[in-house]
Amino acid sequence: MKLTRVGDGPDLALIHGWGIGATAWDELLPLLTTNFRVHLIALAGYGNAPDGADFRTTAAAIGAALPAGCTLCGWSLGGLLALQAAVLAPQRVGRLVLCGTTPSFVQRDGWPHAQASTLLDSFDAALSQDAAATLKRFVALFNQGDRAARAITRTLAKALAADGPADSATLARGLDWLRRVDLRAQTSAIIQPTLVIHGENDPLMPLAAASWLAATLPQARLEVFGGAAHAPFLHDRERFARLLTDFCNASIPR
Repeated sequence: MKLTRVGDGPDLALIHGWGIGATAWDELLPLLTTNFRVHLIALAGYGNAPDGADFRTTAAAIGAALPAGCTLCGWSLGGLLALQAAVLAPQRVGRLVLCGTTPSFVQRDGWPHAQASTLLDSFDAALSQDAAATLKRFVALFNQGDRAARAITRTLAKALAADGPADSATLARGLDWLRRVDLRAQTSAIIQPTLVIHGENDPLMPLAAASWLAATLPQARLEVFGGAAHAPFLHDRERFARLLTDFCNASIPR
């Protein structure tokens, strides 16, 4: 894991998702650094970050690296890590933002709001053939149904080019996390105020998963981005930045 700090103000940490490193946030940064000290977290294997550990150890390391009271925002797989970090380090995580996130990526007993495990199997097989082409396919997949799909695809292609593709072992480890991790039972331990942000047309993590999170987490609310798919923070950057600013400035109920 690698941490980069930019801007000045209240602390806000950002965790990227699978396949695309911290540069995924680049076009959003000018809107955030005027109000926040942003901590960009690059997971192991992305952007020259050192080799990593298992899911829980990575989440614990994220929590330990944050200043006390930090707002932690995770996108996609990064949201799963943010959920786990909030449980493990409640003294560090003051508020939680979950963007395009689910407590369980794959379908399980009692959990239909997810993908069949065969999707991950197909990505595993494709990675061994051509990792770069697989990541392009992945970006195209999760932008389906987004009114700004072309612009978002160009933005993320630029982010991929800036960081370079993660190595195959890193990508395979992330897929394994998505296959194995199920945090539904841990949601009752989340004490932080939580903002759940989700695209109306997310084809990767169904909106029903976000609705479940908002209904289950003790202090959560859901903001749906109409016409957006899996990257609502790029679909409407201004709204996303405004939501984060308002959320972080709101008083915490006692």
